[in-house]
Amino acid sequence: MTAILSVHDLEKTFGSIVAARDITLEVPAQQTVGIIGANGAGKTTFINMITGHLRPTKGTIRLEDLDITGLPSREITRLGISRSFQVAQIFPSLTVFENMCAAAAAAGSNGAFARVLAPLKSPATIREADASIELFRIAAYRHALASTLPQGIRKLLDIAMAVVGSPRVLLLDEPTSGISVEEKFGVMDVVMSALKSRKLTVLFVEHDMEIVARFADRVLAFYDGTVIADGAPAAALADRRVQTLISGTKPDGEGHSHA
Repeated sequence: MTAILSVHDLEKTFGSIVAARDITLEVPAQQTVGIIGANGAGKTTFINMITGHLRPTKGTIRLEDLDITGLPSREITRLGISRSFQVAQIFPSLTVFENMCAAAAAAGSNGAFARVLAPLKSPATIREADASIELFRIAAYRHALASTLPQGIRKLLDIAMAVVGSPRVLLLDEPTSGISVEEKFGVMDVVMSALKSRKLTVLFVEHDMEIVARFADRVLAFYDGTVIADGAPAAALADRRVQTLISGTKPDGEGHSHA
């Protein structure tokens, strides 16, 4: 079976600094991959190369049989790879419904932002907005201004906006960042249920090991710019190097895991 996403010998340097190196892996369609690692380990560099925000210094990135290495981010989005950011990318002065319409209009436009705004509430964008609002269970906030939303709902809106336009691969950067301990599992339950119903392949960067253990099919552990463990969550999180260098749990079982 052809991988939906494959990278080979990926590397990114900034002058003498090596931010990512020796990354070779394949991701099958509809797999959910958790990406872990300390700050500066190379996780965001890896995500930015896949989404076109950074051009690799060497190596290749393929979306199925298509070489997308170094393409502009807008082109990569059009080809089917979308992302959300650690800080929600929403329009605070618009309602939830208007935000969704804007995202749907942008997803259907190849032109300038002025042309995006023209079909903001066309029948097609309204259908897409309504479907996503229901899918992500935020209908109760449909007419609320985005600036007034609780943090968990802001996250759901942000991810819902990244999913319009029917991407095949979605990259999430810290989906539980800023969300309270009480909210995090509920929010992720909604997110992952929605994404599975859309049959999306998901890669998510996350510091919370409980979230990773519960929601990932597979874990990539980054350290010093490269992948030091790649496998099922139980195996990857039990890896001695992962416990020592990333999760803060000593190999002998002493110490405490932390986000």
